Amino acid sequence: MTAVTDILPPSCHTKAMKKKDWERRIQPDQSQRLRLIVQTVFLALNLWIGAQFYFFVRYFEQGGARFDRPPGVEGWLPIAGMMNTFFYLRTGTMPEIHPAAMVLFLTFLALSLAFRKSFCGWLCPIGTISERLWKIGRQTFRRVFFPPKWIDIPLRGLKYILFGLFLWAVGGMSAAGIEAFLASPYGLVADVKMLDFFRRMSPFAATVVGLLVIGSFFVPNFWCRYLCPYGALMGLASLASPLRIRRVPDLCIDCNKCAKACPANLPVDKLIQVRSAECIGCMECVAECPAEGALYLARPKAHPVHVRALAAAMLALFAVAVTTAKVTGHWHSPIPDHVYEQLIPMAADFQHP
Repeated sequence: MTAVTDILPPSCHTKAMKKKDWERRIQPDQSQRLRLIVQTVFLALNLWIGAQFYFFVRYFEQGGARFDRPPGVEGWLPIAGMMNTFFYLRTGTMPEIHPAAMVLFLTFLALSLAFRKSFCGWLCPIGTISERLWKIGRQTFRRVFFPPKWIDIPLRGLKYILFGLFLWAVGGMSAAGIEAFLASPYGLVADVKMLDFFRRMSPFAATVVGLLVIGSFFVPNFWCRYLCPYGALMGLASLASPLRIRRVPDLCIDCNKCAKACPANLPVDKLIQVRSAECIGCMECVAECPAEGALYLARPKAHPVHVRALAAAMLALFAVAVTTAKVTGHWHSPIPDHVYEQLIPMAADFQHP
């Protein structure tokens, strides 16, 4: 008897054999489990820093147990980090106020330059929460939604417009202006103002946050996709990264699983390499690919990067940057307690200069 595959054209026979072979894989891809571990660790780290900072602020408001101010809270001050970066570029001097903001700002930028938009896909706590929301939404409603291109593309442009406005505003400030801003009462307690946004959220802000949360159940990474200016910067930086998701057409079985898995809705199954600034380096497409070797992350003409090596390199860069800042004395803001005693109780009254 003649087998069905014997009468198929050679190309169809090859595709059929590839699909049959790779559907027999026994060991599932472990990259997303590792990424979830890294995301969870950094989310827990941010929650711990947030709790420490909350009790630090409450001590100056109400007394009670004393906690030291965690410099890591300045990771939530990307505008201060950008200001300090411009200050350093213009003066060659490390800023005294919120130096950790600059260290973390540049570290996350370096991560994007080296490892795609990995800060957004691996480390950012907002990105982690957003991802959990849309995956819960997918489990609940059995699908996710992407607006049609004619509205999706303009909406994605919003985050670049917002980033451009911040860049224009900060870039137009002189070094003396930046120094004066950060040394002002508002600048000194900018971290407290950030905390107060969540503690004393206005009805309008609460409504906006609520709408963003609701949107995140239906559209993957809703805030990150359309409105996050920080993500816009990381995406632009990632365009210079040598690492890219690459597809080998001869090994591809045209199952479309990679494109369906992509949270950025990129047509991975039709590309030779993914160059988009929207790619967050999550490697979900690679994890879903059933054809071994058809999809991988790598530099040009180099071997694929194993996910464990990627995670180790990201964590090592982060650890080296923070450790170096601590050792060189560029981590803590030298703001004395008596200044906090005076400013923190009045922080809600300070207006943006």
